[in-house]
Amino acid sequence: MSAIESEVSWVDVSVLVEITRLIGERLDENSGSVAVRFDISARLEEKEHKSGHVVVLFGLTVRTKPNVVKYEVEGSATLAGKDALIDKLLKVDPESKIPFVFHRVYQHVFTAIYTLASLMGTIYPPPDLLFSSKQSAPVEGAEKGVKPGVPAAAEVKPPA
Repeated sequence: MSAIESEVSWVDVSVLVEITRLIGERLDENSGSVAVRFDISARLEEKEHKSGHVVVLFGLTVRTKPNVVKYEVEGSATLAGKDALIDKLLKVDPESKIPFVFHRVYQHVFTAIYTLASLMGTIYPPPDLLFSSKQSAPVEGAEKGVKPGVPAAAEVKPPA
């Protein structure tokens, strides 16, 4: 459990995630049983900040190495609750180097990518991709002092 989860319950702040764009592209038909590494890049931008209400725009690109598949997801997350609690969720988790709110966003994004990957008959990133590596890469467009990052990569072997 992260430090923020002990201080803020997700019940105290609602997070509504809306995916506005989801693209999956199969880059290689012959993924076979080759181990792949998932690279992720992300951006987070504050769109609206009112008392008790914050809207952030996000974008995630997940690619594999070797090039097997690429996923692109964009959308928004609306946080509603007490200002102090919302501000805590917008801060960067010192362990994972990503904003705490991205944990909730990725839960929704993962479900969408998993469904798309199933329809495409290809591999999908692990549900804990954001938490499986301590390496980080900056998230572009972070505002209001939030300087988040996400893990650069996680290695996954497809099922045999």
